[in-house]
Amino acid sequence: MTEPTPTDASGATTDGRPIISADLSEARTPRTMPPDLSIAVRPGSGRDTARAERERGTRRQSMRGFEDAYTDIVDWIVRVTHRIWEEQDVGYVYDTYATGAFVFTDHGPQWGVERVVEDTVQSIHAFPDTRSLADEVIWAGNDVEGFVTSHRYITAGHHLAPWRWGPATGRHVRLWGIANCVVRENEIYEEYVLYNTCSRLAQLGIDVAAAARQYGDELHRVRTDAHVPEVDRLLRGRHPEPYPAGGDRFDLDHAVRALFHDVWNRRDLSAVNRAYAANVRWHGTSDRVGYGRADVQSQARALLATFPDLGLRVEEIYWMGNDEEGYRASVRWSAAGTHRGYALYGEPTGRRAFLWGISQLYFSNGLITEEWSMFNEFDVLAQLLSTEPRPLFPTPQP
Repeated sequence: MTEPTPTDASGATTDGRPIISADLSEARTPRTMPPDLSIAVRPGSGRDTARAERERGTRRQSMRGFEDAYTDIVDWIVRVTHRIWEEQDVGYVYDTYATGAFVFTDHGPQWGVERVVEDTVQSIHAFPDTRSLADEVIWAGNDVEGFVTSHRYITAGHHLAPWRWGPATGRHVRLWGIANCVVRENEIYEEYVLYNTCSRLAQLGIDVAAAARQYGDELHRVRTDAHVPEVDRLLRGRHPEPYPAGGDRFDLDHAVRALFHDVWNRRDLSAVNRAYAANVRWHGTSDRVGYGRADVQSQARALLATFPDLGLRVEEIYWMGNDEEGYRASVRWSAAGTHRGYALYGEPTGRRAFLWGISQLYFSNGLITEEWSMFNEFDVLAQLLSTEPRPLFPTPQP
């Protein structure tokens, strides 16, 4: 069984081994990674039934500051989500989100627990029979340094009330999304959520491009905090060097950073053949799916052809598992590029777009056997299609 890599507060290894960054990526995350898959999503719902209580058992890990009812961090994130969204105890948000919580969604950044409450009420009003099922929770950390969770969920429900895009349609919607959270002592302090907005609108029969243009116009008028970091390669205007080679032992952090850098910054699509299993299953934004390395390469080519100067930066990686059982990894990333190609979004607009996304990768014998990746596609469309282009940086206020 592979032990978690010890790191100091700066992210450097405490056993003297160097961290490979080569000025191409961020330093390793100084976080404890679970060495096995013993604490993971289990079949069932978050509903508190007698049977669920028996199967749940007693507390399985130290959870200082958390409510006694929860056995581990996976149990916490699944049941909190169930209570808020399915039982519609929206007030429980006040107990499980920090007062000044930072939340980054498909539509950009927001601060404060009241925004979380407002958005939740609006959503369950429009889709009152929503059901949310936990498909995966990848986690890391502990109750001292804080937990991080990457929660992939499936939602289903009927559109039964008016919302910002028009009257109720009565249609049934089913889609998946991802929410990454930073949790300490029973409260979420940071959350990065992708709602798969394009898929939801398309299933309701709404013109996605028109809705994105409308949203982009609204955004241009009211939003002044772009909150988008510049991508290192584009900022420095240099040729991207190949990622440094790793050692003989499989290093997940290095493998992921090398893959993302070589594919997206080096445009080396042959890296897909080295990193993915031949029978890999791929799931993407707006319910795109693929099978095999050729489909993974096809999706990468399409995005690169749409934004030919794309630059990408890995923001955060954490994982659970070991060499024998395999690994499950969560990767949060950001990117920027100019819309100069026809591949995905029609005639080029020449506008700069900022993308951010979350990828969940499943490794077996050092190769990726499954991938779930989503980015802020609706917001990207809003940036490209708005009547007036969004400013690249916030406009100073008087």
